[in-house]
Amino acid sequence: MRIALIGNQNSGKTTLFNLLTGGNQKIGNWPGVTIERKVGIIRGTGFELVDLPGIYSLSPYSIEEELSTKFLFEEPIDLILNIIDSTSIERSLYLTTQLLELGIPMIIALNMSDIADKRGISIDLKTLENRMDTTIISISALKKTNVFNLIQYIKMGDYRKNYYQHVYDHEMENGITELIKKTESKHPRFLAVKLIEDDPLFKSYQTEETNKIVENLSSKYLRDMEQVIADERYRYIENIRDEAVTAKLDQMTWTDKLDNIFLHRVFAIPIFMIIMFSVYYLAAGPVGALTVEWVGHYMNLFSDWMRGLLVDFGASPWSVSLVVDGMIAGVGAILNFLPQLVILFTLISLLETTGYMSRIAFFLDRVFQKVGLSGKSLIPFIIGSGCSVPAIMSARTINDETEKRMTIMLTPFIPCSAKLPIITLFAGYFFQGNSGWVSASLYFFAIFIIFIAAFIMKKYWFKGKTSSFILELPDYKVPNVKFIIFDVFDKVKAFIQQAGSIILLASIVVWFLISFSWTLSYGVDPEISILATFGKILGWIFYPMLGTYSWAASVSAIQGLVAKEQIVASMAIIAGYSDQTSQGLLIFGSSVFSFFTPASAYAFMVFNLFSAPCFGSIGAMHKELGTTKKMWQAVLFQTGTAWVLAVIVYQIGHLIEVIL
Repeated sequence: MRIALIGNQNSGKTTLFNLLTGGNQKIGNWPGVTIERKVGIIRGTGFELVDLPGIYSLSPYSIEEELSTKFLFEEPIDLILNIIDSTSIERSLYLTTQLLELGIPMIIALNMSDIADKRGISIDLKTLENRMDTTIISISALKKTNVFNLIQYIKMGDYRKNYYQHVYDHEMENGITELIKKTESKHPRFLAVKLIEDDPLFKSYQTEETNKIVENLSSKYLRDMEQVIADERYRYIENIRDEAVTAKLDQMTWTDKLDNIFLHRVFAIPIFMIIMFSVYYLAAGPVGALTVEWVGHYMNLFSDWMRGLLVDFGASPWSVSLVVDGMIAGVGAILNFLPQLVILFTLISLLETTGYMSRIAFFLDRVFQKVGLSGKSLIPFIIGSGCSVPAIMSARTINDETEKRMTIMLTPFIPCSAKLPIITLFAGYFFQGNSGWVSASLYFFAIFIIFIAAFIMKKYWFKGKTSSFILELPDYKVPNVKFIIFDVFDKVKAFIQQAGSIILLASIVVWFLISFSWTLSYGVDPEISILATFGKILGWIFYPMLGTYSWAASVSAIQGLVAKEQIVASMAIIAGYSDQTSQGLLIFGSSVFSFFTPASAYAFMVFNLFSAPCFGSIGAMHKELGTTKKMWQAVLFQTGTAWVLAVIVYQIGHLIEVIL
């Protein structure tokens, strides 16, 4: 048995899917479309549950709606499980009326019933069932209320095989009946309505006979037929609402009260700035710095212990150096910042689960519109605080190609978790006592540059109309601790896996290149190593932002293409090897990095913040942009912007240092 789970966004669909399937789920992309596809097996059954994207209708207004429409119309479906938000019955039932036209058996899960009760919304289930002529069960996916009963309905087949009632007026119903006779389909009524609406997805079903019937109908209504159908549906829904739903409309909810504060036309943006400043201050400021020192202390103890152990076992000098100065120094330099990342991931997840991030996206839409973007772009920017790869992929929900391309190119400017170690390392050493302020300043500097870059791109590079932004604002919710724990765990796990694979491999390569000369002599002076040769070739590029030729800083920055964290790992290895010490985090005490000043340190952070992202993100850009040419344009734009900004920052900073 194959079941389709469908509903509006923020209706609790994902929560219900996870409850029904447990761990029996697999995630991939829909064939030919880069949108996530979830499929699972309902617990205690052999029934397949397909989680369709959150949508508001089966009209081709977005990729998600087009995908869902095609799937339901073309694929064999035994049952539709339609999840509805009990607090927004009228809005939710529009999709339901379209689903019923398919003629597929359907169960309606009336979710968030507990919230509806608190709001004084009373729903007569029996009346609603009779009017919709389908089985309806009241549930709370969040509190797991009645979910077991829902599974039993599905398992036993104990649900009404709905016979769809007429919702349109007499003339429209006659037209639908005529069209059904002239077409062949598993879903004749649904197809007939789509032909009347002139849905572009169903152009291939149009014939001279069907077109004539639609023209006759159109001549009677003298209006756009899609609008006529929509009006008829809403009339039907309003009648059902009046019969089955009663609500106390004079109650002001906590959501309304909080929105009066967080969406205030004057205070909304200052509040957002304070919140995001607090996030980065806690993660990269004094609190986060203490965790780095604590973990770094134990990493150094482990490094010394491992060196002694290998020497006692008679290991060769090069193998001891490989393990301690290469592998442990590189990976350890990254793991030092793990507690800070946990703080960052937790705070971002907290903001998302409460419903605040949806609101700030809605509020900032009018600001983004002025620079050629929309509120849709804010979602990738928020996700980018964790990792640029999923952030870039999330831009696929933007319908306008110009805006989508701009968002993809600008998203890597956001300080992601991989850039946090760089920011923390430099801010903590060169701006002691002000590291939190410096770290937060980079976040707001990134936002400022995104606005400026978007304005320039829209004015001189990409020209077109900015897409509209429609977003449902969910109720504020008490953070789901379990969800936050799993969300943070998944992100931390991905970070550790990268440190144990990509960073480890890159660290070994760096160790080899700095340990050997071109004649493959081991233990040479780092200045004549293979790595130094490459660095000296690139040194001139970084001179304007560093004030000196530094091969060590040059090769470290270039390795940011592999993974931004690798910059810190590479610097730790080079510093440790150059000074023959295992304390890789004492980077700036090393002779090869002693040239850094606050001005060049901030400039170096700026360059690595805005330069082309890691290979994984570049691959995501290539996939989403569609061509290699567009990908290279993005990479060159990002790196060029980074170089210009870093040079400007250093020159201004150096001038201030000289004056002071």
